[in-house]
Amino acid sequence: MKFAKSLLVLSVAGFLGAACSQQNNEAVDVSNNMPKTGLEIWPELDVEVKQSQEVEARVADILKGMTLEQKIAQMIQPEIRDITVEDMRKYGFGSYLNGGGAFPNDNKHATPQDWINLAESLYQASIDDSLDGSNIPTMWGTDAVHGHNNVIGATLFPHNIGLGAANNPELIEEIAKATATEVMVTGIDWVFAPTVATVRDDRWGRTYESYSEDPDIVYEYSKAIVRGLQGRPSEDFLGDSRVISTIKHFIGDGGTVKGDDQGDNIANESDLFKLHAQGYVGGLTAGAQSVMASFNSWHGKKIHGDKYLLTDVLKDRMGFDGFVVGDWNGHGQVAGCSNSDCAQAVNAGLDIYMVPTDAWKPLYENLLAQVNSGEIAMSRIDDAVTRILRVKIRAGLFEKPSPAKRILSGKTELIGQQSHRDIAKQAVRESLVLLKNKQNILPLSSGMNVLVAGDAANNIGKQSGGWTITWQGTNNTNEDFPGGSSIYDGIKQHVEAGKGSVTLSEDASFTTKPDVAIVVFGEEPYAEGHGDREHVDYQRGVKSDLALLKKLKSQGIPVVSVFISGRPLWVNAELNASDAFVAAWLPGSEGSAVADVLFKDASGNVQYDFTGRLSFSWPASPSQATVNVHDEDYEPLLPYGFGLSYGDENTLADDLSETYEASEEEVKDRKLFTGTMQKPWELMLTSGYELEAVKASTASFNQVQYRTVDRLVQEDAFRLTIAPSEAGSGVQIASKSYFREDMLAQTQNDAVLSFMVKLESAVPSSVMLGMSCESEGDPAGSCSTQLNIADKLAELPLNEWATFTVDTRCFVNKGIKFENMVVPFQLSTSQALTLSVSEISFKFDQAKSANIICAQ
Repeated sequence: MKFAKSLLVLSVAGFLGAACSQQNNEAVDVSNNMPKTGLEIWPELDVEVKQSQEVEARVADILKGMTLEQKIAQMIQPEIRDITVEDMRKYGFGSYLNGGGAFPNDNKHATPQDWINLAESLYQASIDDSLDGSNIPTMWGTDAVHGHNNVIGATLFPHNIGLGAANNPELIEEIAKATATEVMVTGIDWVFAPTVATVRDDRWGRTYESYSEDPDIVYEYSKAIVRGLQGRPSEDFLGDSRVISTIKHFIGDGGTVKGDDQGDNIANESDLFKLHAQGYVGGLTAGAQSVMASFNSWHGKKIHGDKYLLTDVLKDRMGFDGFVVGDWNGHGQVAGCSNSDCAQAVNAGLDIYMVPTDAWKPLYENLLAQVNSGEIAMSRIDDAVTRILRVKIRAGLFEKPSPAKRILSGKTELIGQQSHRDIAKQAVRESLVLLKNKQNILPLSSGMNVLVAGDAANNIGKQSGGWTITWQGTNNTNEDFPGGSSIYDGIKQHVEAGKGSVTLSEDASFTTKPDVAIVVFGEEPYAEGHGDREHVDYQRGVKSDLALLKKLKSQGIPVVSVFISGRPLWVNAELNASDAFVAAWLPGSEGSAVADVLFKDASGNVQYDFTGRLSFSWPASPSQATVNVHDEDYEPLLPYGFGLSYGDENTLADDLSETYEASEEEVKDRKLFTGTMQKPWELMLTSGYELEAVKASTASFNQVQYRTVDRLVQEDAFRLTIAPSEAGSGVQIASKSYFREDMLAQTQNDAVLSFMVKLESAVPSSVMLGMSCESEGDPAGSCSTQLNIADKLAELPLNEWATFTVDTRCFVNKGIKFENMVVPFQLSTSQALTLSVSEISFKFDQAKSANIICAQ
């Protein structure tokens, strides 16, 4: 085994003592002697971007001439799908954004010129003072998280998890610089990057947005990315080819309980700093001009409403003088708030509300009223707008030409230009981590007969992961990546150059037995929410990729596995079935570079060695989602820093354990409703395709009436009274925001869907019990089915509580993918029915006695 010298396991205290300094240059104490709570934990940073009297005087001069309406408009950030050019002219929003999957003219294939045209139109409207009296230029923010990933033809770099394995801050700065150039071509000023989460639970669906589980790399990379995006203060800071950066998500998003997206981080304050703040220490020191507040909570309090963290720590103690922007309606999750009404957030220290949907208008009106009533102090508004203006002046937005006339604008040859793709290829090569190389099968001769198999081999979208053109990275084809290359493209190029032969066959079928098979497989694309998992087992249940590997091995064909993933996963069986195994992460649009490392050149010489090293520990079991370097009980399968190079002794045999003990979570009942909804589930009334969330003890929605009732204790059940309707009405339980939940365990051990029911009317001929799931790799698609349970319901007594159970195999047989569950319970009818329901859950060992039983 080989460890990169710069990835040797260091103590956190040793690293951070050198990395963090106060203004007097004394080392910050992050040892066990440091305070456990209080502002003393946090450093006073010596930031590279200093305040200037000239800028501050200019800010003050602009501010004193602004009306309250103009100030509030600077703090509102709507989304391009929810405003018009006339809205910008009327209100003069300080900024706007395009969310993932939002494009000019709602056209996924919008050209760079389309992006420029929209930027120009909104900019001109913002400086038109005919309606709002303001000529302050607006700015456009976008999620350019691995290149300018919303734009067709842009260079897509490996996601952060792969860059962490490369451990090359200089390369990272070049990647950020290239990204800034491509963004500026389209007239956009500001990017929501970098993500500086230190992920501690790999079940989190945003693990691939993190550089490492260890704050060491996160600290260094944050500095490098910020400098690459914004430039250095001593050189071209926020010049014509640079953009405003955003370090996000402040703070603790990588450390939530069970890796729950938008969940609760319960670290003590000392660990919050040592583990989760180092990206901010690095990025703020380098001069990051904006910080994005996180969706998560800290000890139950949403960060968007946490004055201690946003103001006392970030602004006052650490000295951040830029602005804090919210995340996608994140203010609406603060206690007592909604998307359209949240004084608490600005009072806590939020400067810009990211408010997509039509909630921006009532939010604007409510903020005006709250300032006038004194609920929000004018001094807080002035502070927020001062920060916004300070960044705009530093970025030269008042002096730079309009987006269509800037130096790089319209130079579309820069988008996806070869020099940027070369940087991306270098990043791909350096990110690859060789986990197994039995009998030194790698590197391969380019003169061999090579079979290329697996559904990721010729799939640029899959190899690029989430945040790729669309939000979740789904519904893309290779044609959506002009100039890009698949992993197969690179293999084909090398083999043909070496006079060998290559066959692409996704299912590994062939006519002539190959010398070697390269199988490229892995996770489907996903982004936040949809990517959360219950465990880190790669494929549970039907192991189609494993079957492919075993089929080839049984035929005596050497197998090289190239694994595409956004996190380390338990793949013991797949490792056993492979002669070589490469963790390729999510390489982006330049997949051909993988082959540069796998193959010798035509002369038989090694082209590039494996230099990537694990920046995340590799799990030894499906339940080992929180194995992190520096843990007291640290027993991963492969440790942080592991990675083979050519000639190293192979350390993994073919005898890794493929069995595991089910975790407590997998063998206990999965409760959905117990009188209250269990996270992450939400209760909704349904009427045809329309939905209404239940927010009170009584509700009425079209043909269905709802009210809570008592079964054993107060309000531990609910009654539905459904009137006849053609579309059908009822109730459903759905995951929050329809994020998929892995419930595959609920298909095992004779599991049933169980609920208590009390019939209070005759049962009609049709009562449907249904479920819905997310189609594989397509959050916009769905798989759903319904069972008519009327006959079995009618067997129950009237006006008495009874348990009703359905074998979960009934739903599996009809195509429900429990690993992608979004609606585990839906009850509806188009006829008259009154019944009460309680205790909805999944239980084990009851299928043989269920009311409805289905064979496998």
